[in-house]
Amino acid sequence: MDELMTWPRGASAGPEGPTVPAPAGVAAVAAGAEVAAGWSVGLDVGGTKTLGVLVAPDGAVGPSVRLAARRGGDGVAGTAAEAVRVLVAEAGLPAGSVAGVGIGLPGIVDPVAGRVEHAVNLGIEAAVPLAAQVSAALDGVPVRLENDLNVAALGAAHLLPDPAPDLAFLALGTGLAAGLVLDGRLRRGASGVAGEIGHLVHVPGGLPCPCGQRGCLEQYASGGALSAAWPGLGDRPAPVALFEAADSGDAGAVAVRDRFAGAVAAAVRVLLLTTDVAHVVVGGGVSELGDPLLRVVRARLDDEARDSAFLAAMHMAERVTLAPRGVPVGAVGAALVGRKES
Repeated sequence: MDELMTWPRGASAGPEGPTVPAPAGVAAVAAGAEVAAGWSVGLDVGGTKTLGVLVAPDGAVGPSVRLAARRGGDGVAGTAAEAVRVLVAEAGLPAGSVAGVGIGLPGIVDPVAGRVEHAVNLGIEAAVPLAAQVSAALDGVPVRLENDLNVAALGAAHLLPDPAPDLAFLALGTGLAAGLVLDGRLRRGASGVAGEIGHLVHVPGGLPCPCGQRGCLEQYASGGALSAAWPGLGDRPAPVALFEAADSGDAGAVAVRDRFAGAVAAAVRVLLLTTDVAHVVVGGGVSELGDPLLRVVRARLDDEARDSAFLAAMHMAERVTLAPRGVPVGAVGAALVGRKES
């Protein structure tokens, strides 16, 4: 069963870092007040770093930490436990104040068994009982695992003012996939692959994909696709170099940018036509482009709607937004997973 994983919304600022929503009508813990149970830690584990945040009982985000990644099951577990200890010490919390730890990570994640396997970027192949390992290192604190896209979707939903968030988190990273929160509930799917739209065929007979098909959408609408089509110069990221060249009038860059925008718009259209979510939140590395990316994708959606009264009535462009910059969306979502009652 898919669990309800959202909080009511209000406004509260954490002790450090960006302001994020917290439940309305719940006061933040005052300085010097007795600390209540219910603090949680969220960890977003990637191939190069582990990003963690401490979340207060009222939902406010507190201190954050960023640690270099260590590979393999033992390395990932050790880094996760270290991040939790650092956050608790930095906040000056007493022992036993953390009610749960949530970890979002790539690979095949079994949230029920607390195992992860085939997380190639983390150096994990065979199944690792990561939740049990981290819990043991933290003297039995409950630890729960979730797919990294799913925690990003939960984090994005938490940041929306909508009291019953309904969204798709579209990640434009090395590949392309979406996490789904439907009517406030995380949707994993019958086999855990809900939102894997990157492997829908976009161009029949097109570019080969590691999945074995040709012409998959992620070969045209991902950060990896952009890097292949327009490599960045020096240390400049490919998306930045491409959009700057297109803005300067480079015809080749304009063609690559517009093809990319069309593919991203196709991904948005698939999500809206299949799930009819209220919001498509675009995240991942390419989303760091900000408004220039949003403008070209929305323009493409508007262009397609001009010849279709049906698409025009859906107001697709208006439903697309960017993940908030400077907010650790994945780690916040992981904290939501961690605070679920045992």
